[in-house]
Order: sequence, then C-alpha cells, then structure tokens
Amino acid sequence: MMKVYTGGGDRGQTSLFSGERVSKGADRIEAYGTVDELSSVIGALAAHLPEGQETLAEELQQIQRHLFDAGALLAVAPGADTSAAAPAAFDARHARGLETAIDRMAAQLPALRAFILPGGHPSSAWCHVARTVCRRCERLVVRLAEAQGTPATGSADNLLVYLNRLSDYCFVLARWCNQLTGTPEITWRR
Repeated sequence: MMKVYTGGGDRGQTSLFSGERVSKGADRIEAYGTVDELSSVIGALAAHLPEGQETLAEELQQIQRHLFDAGALLAVAPGADTSAAAPAAFDARHARGLETAIDRMAAQLPALRAFILPGGHPSSAWCHVARTVCRRCERLVVRLAEAQGTPATGSADNLLVYLNRLSDYCFVLARWCNQLTGTPEITWRR
C-alpha cells in the first residue's frame, strides 16, 4: 500500500512534476492548488445535484478530469524536460465542449433581465461558489503566465480560455439548477 505521507514537504518545499523543488508558497503551487480546490468544489456541487441528473453529474466529472490535466500542466516548470512526465495536452476542444453545454442550458432558460444574487437551491449555490473559485483560479494562472510563463504555450492559452468558459458554465448551470428544482432566482435590488 502506498503511504499518503512522505515527509518530503515537512519543511515547506514540494516537488513539481518536472522534478524541481519549490516553496509551497510559490505562485505556481498557488495556481495548481486553486485548480485542485476548484475540482473539489465541483465535486461538492455534483453531490448536491437534484435527483435524476446522472448525465449532468458525468459532465461535471469530465470537468474534474480536465482540471486534473490543468493542474498537471501547471505543475511543470517552463522549459523543463517533460519527456518523463509530460502533462496531457490541453486543447481547444475542452472549451468548445463547455460552450456546447452552456448553449444547451441557455436555450431553455428565461432571458436574464436583472443581476441575480448567488443562492437558491443548494446545487445552484455550489455553482456560484465554483464560479468564484474558478475566477480566482483564472486570475492566478494569468498572473503566473505573466510572471513566469507556463509550459506548452498553446496548452496554456487553451487553459485560460477553458477557465474563462468554465466560470460562464458555472453561472449558467446555477440558473439551470434553480430552474430544474423550481427555485426562484433572487434578483439584485437596491
């Protein structure tokens, strides 16, 4: 049985997939740690879906798989030799899949005529948490790319597009979950 603990990080250092030892406080660790956080929030969202939404649960699991790939991409230092541990390519199809899902749900939702407050059904509330964590993740990845670069430039560009679409997906899914459960949206008023 593989041990969960190794002791290798006890002094505040961790290893990237590409082998370099870095501080656990490094921007790269913050970025892929937030990708992991986002995946966990999406798991909580999936656990709160209304009954009978197995197809939607599978769609969320696919998103989690994509986020796992994103974390692996970010866990490789730019310019590192990735022949031993190459992360999966992150391509434009990932974002297009989200666009298809957004369009599918949006076609069945009423037009948005006001700002809505996060909340409603628990699944909708979790969608909004996922949306805000996704936006933070996107900011961190942009900051990392600006400061240090990311490996596989095309993959990094596709990751940024994916994160941008994923936050949109989470917003539309929040509305969708409220509609599925007959929960009214809470509109913003002064």
